[in-house]
Amino acid sequence: MSAPKAPYVKHNNGTQIQTIGLGTYTSLGGDCERATLHAIDVGYRHIDTAYFYENEGEVGNAVRQKIKEGVIKRDDIFITTKLWCHFHEPDRVEYACRKTLQNFGLEYVDLYLMHWPYSYVHRSDNVLMPTDAKGEVELSDVDYLDTWRAMEKLIDLGLVKNIGVSNFNSEQLKRLLANCKIKPIHNQIECHPYLNQRKLIALCKEHDIIVTAYCPLGRPDPSKKQPGFIYDAKVQAIADKYKKSTAQVVLRYLIEIGTVPLPKSSNPKRIEENFNIFDFKLDAADHSVLDSYNNGDRLVKMEHAVKSKNYPFHIEF
Repeated sequence: MSAPKAPYVKHNNGTQIQTIGLGTYTSLGGDCERATLHAIDVGYRHIDTAYFYENEGEVGNAVRQKIKEGVIKRDDIFITTKLWCHFHEPDRVEYACRKTLQNFGLEYVDLYLMHWPYSYVHRSDNVLMPTDAKGEVELSDVDYLDTWRAMEKLIDLGLVKNIGVSNFNSEQLKRLLANCKIKPIHNQIECHPYLNQRKLIALCKEHDIIVTAYCPLGRPDPSKKQPGFIYDAKVQAIADKYKKSTAQVVLRYLIEIGTVPLPKSSNPKRIEENFNIFDFKLDAADHSVLDSYNNGDRLVKMEHAVKSKNYPFHIEF
């Protein structure tokens, strides 16, 4: 299957990653495996998942199948997954990582992220959102620096190639950078035209940290014509100019402002479309239109964790 070639960007430790990845959140019941198989055939070499998504096994099945078919070698593909909040105690980190590798059926993952800077009480491995008698999520007070130090050891053990963070704000990132032995290579954050994250992207660039963008298309809902930036006539005009879709224009914008977008889809046509964004560039006027949507509107607020001292959204960025 012919496909445009996606360029790569280098991390601060010399490794590299494709400038677009397949997102897999809420992709279950075989959809994730089928999507991953198709994405690899299309040309994706960057797959993003998480323990919380409960589909690491599906990603692993697809990757192992494509290796067996000779389509890829293991070192051709970059797999990111994430440490969930109930595994933050330092003595649980290696266990959690080994459990993830067992899910994948692989010997290592390319990137292991701390999914959130805050933590939950551990009730059992499969109770992902532990709740108390009032139905409120039970938070714990593990310091993310302690969790990070345990993650650093995973590299020495050969279980992961790289480590990084997700949903860290500017203050948390600076604190981590001041206290780590191994610098994070990624900060994965929500990013789309409503929340373009330019200030946090600039900080990450200053410290040579790649920003990966989740919810890059704002979770489109055609029935409600939401989010507005996907369905707006001004973005449609840009799309018409380049003979692209509005989604392709948004993904291109996110790449040009300095992120690696992770569009999620299990639709074969959309998987192909999302990858086909490397044969055009936006101009300054296009960027002005897309910048105009930035209003700080966040889709993923995780308000149940607002009482945690490590809740990341109390500050602007």
